[in-house]
Amino acid sequence: MKTESRTTASSNFEKTRREVGYLPLQKSTPSVYADLGFKCGLEVHQQLVTEQKLFCRCPAGLYHDFGDYHAEIIRHMRPTLSELGEYDGTALMEFKTRKEIVYRINNRTACTYEIDDTPPFPVNREALKIALKIALLFKTNIVGELHITRKQYLDGSIPTGFQRTAIVGVEGEFALAHKKIRVIQLSLEEDSCREISDIGHRRVFSTDRLGIPLIETVTYPDMSTPQEAFQAGQYIRFITRSSGLVRTGIGAAREDVNVSITGGTRVEIKGVSHLKWIPRLTHNEAFRQKALLRIRNILNHRIVDPQEWKPQSRDITEFLRRHPAASQNPFVGECPRARFVAIRLPGFQGILSHFLQPGLTFASELENRLKVIACIEKPNMTGDESLATVFSSPLYSEIGTMMESRPDDSMIIIRGPLEDIPTAVETIEERCRLAFSGVPNETRKALENGTTVFERVLPGPDRMYPDTDSAPIPIRDATVETLKKDSILSPQQRIEQMNRWKVPVDTYTFLLKRNYFPLMKRIVEKLGYPPSFVGALLGHRLKHVEGQLGYREDFDPSLIYDLFQGVAERKLCPDILHVLLLPVYRENRCHFPTLLKKIHYVRSSDREIQTELQRLVSRSQKTVNAKNPQSRIRWIMGKIRPLALGNIPLARLQKQLTGEIHG
Repeated sequence: MKTESRTTASSNFEKTRREVGYLPLQKSTPSVYADLGFKCGLEVHQQLVTEQKLFCRCPAGLYHDFGDYHAEIIRHMRPTLSELGEYDGTALMEFKTRKEIVYRINNRTACTYEIDDTPPFPVNREALKIALKIALLFKTNIVGELHITRKQYLDGSIPTGFQRTAIVGVEGEFALAHKKIRVIQLSLEEDSCREISDIGHRRVFSTDRLGIPLIETVTYPDMSTPQEAFQAGQYIRFITRSSGLVRTGIGAAREDVNVSITGGTRVEIKGVSHLKWIPRLTHNEAFRQKALLRIRNILNHRIVDPQEWKPQSRDITEFLRRHPAASQNPFVGECPRARFVAIRLPGFQGILSHFLQPGLTFASELENRLKVIACIEKPNMTGDESLATVFSSPLYSEIGTMMESRPDDSMIIIRGPLEDIPTAVETIEERCRLAFSGVPNETRKALENGTTVFERVLPGPDRMYPDTDSAPIPIRDATVETLKKDSILSPQQRIEQMNRWKVPVDTYTFLLKRNYFPLMKRIVEKLGYPPSFVGALLGHRLKHVEGQLGYREDFDPSLIYDLFQGVAERKLCPDILHVLLLPVYRENRCHFPTLLKKIHYVRSSDREIQTELQRLVSRSQKTVNAKNPQSRIRWIMGKIRPLALGNIPLARLQKQLTGEIHG
């Protein structure tokens, strides 16, 4: 049997990385993605600001610690037949895992509807109105009748085993700087549970988030580069936030990204918590698919009839326990009750160490499927092509001889509980067979480092069926026309307005992301402040304060208006706002007398300031290098600033001082 050392496996990984043509994200140009046939679409989920959940009267947006619960309910999920008498592949996969699902319930945030003991209440009309408003922002065609359907989920994230969802608008669009992105649909649906843990056959959820109304915006695969995908995601966020009716903060918005390349297939990347992850995730997925297509070609060249291909497995538990080179090995010794099975993969030599993603090989695909489907925690597998050595080459040779391996075969050793081994062996065979076809349809979980891991089989249309508990809801033309009159400026219109106002361009992203445009407009129109000043103060200074103190989800933006109003009423110089913003943001309150006291503000007349200025000019001739005017100016301004701040424009004072010093 041919065995590979760690060095050889690592060399093969680097060799195949080069042969796939993998490039880092920063070195990839649009032509690279054009050659790949890169396509990308988005599914963006955004929670809505409502007092109650979508199908019950529990409060929405009220979260609690995972340890704060009053009861636990245990469920085991089973698939159901679709209207056509078929099972969804995802449901069958989840059923195979034999998961025990535990729901932690807090009485303040859940009721009998959440645990599927009560039919749904009538849909939350406040949420429906918000969804309609946002659907109009995407220029979608509003449906004439709202039909609530069930979307099957057997991963346990929803106790009913399905999510109630309804399409609100279809066939819309929005514009990026250089192209239009088409929108397939916008739906209104209920959010799922928050996952607490997923270990072995036990998955634990909290039900506080369950049922919160959210919208899902689904685009066509119109993005042809990872950067376009990021821009589209950002613009969707701008549009939804421009309504002022969506929740913000961690978990309030989540993106699923669909990626394919020429010859590949649609792969869904779920759980993209941050937009900034999108470029690297989509880039790596494109090259992962290219690598899988190369593996397909290699295998089909080596193996004449893939239908006849069959792995060989053998229980080697006792052999490893008795073998002196293996019995003391941590992979064997740390799991005294585990079973060990060797699996020979005919014709797979070099495939297991083949590059797929940065730091991940085809063997990683097998490891992750063992974790998800067979529920065997990692490390659950090793092999003769492992990048990290577990057993010595002689030991692999002995096992290879036992398995009658040939030079072009590869071999893996899996470990796990006896009851999980049959599923594990079946999972390995299933994934290896899929390698002959190229890229499997699947849903993958996003990781912060830009790579992904297998999560489940990609759901099909069989998971959707009508909700017999909910009657259709007509949406009148008059209702739609009324909502159209309640117009909200689109992000593009807001950008055009900020251009006319001469607001600094580098503030646009922050102002749109935080939806500060309405606040800025109100300050300009009601209080008369210059738009460029207000935009710069919010887009530069407030952004800096956020970075300094950390983003506050509970911050009340109306306090900023109160701050501007307080400065105007007291006829203070607007320069003082730069100093006052920090304590207002930190304390989330705006009591003006207290604020002025905190910064040690003293009302001073122009005469007092001018007298102090002349004294400092005279003193600076002896204190500071007189031959360096700029040093003198900086020193004087630093000394006089506490007295002048809020009483006289600092820019005007510096201009006067510069004239005198350079005089």
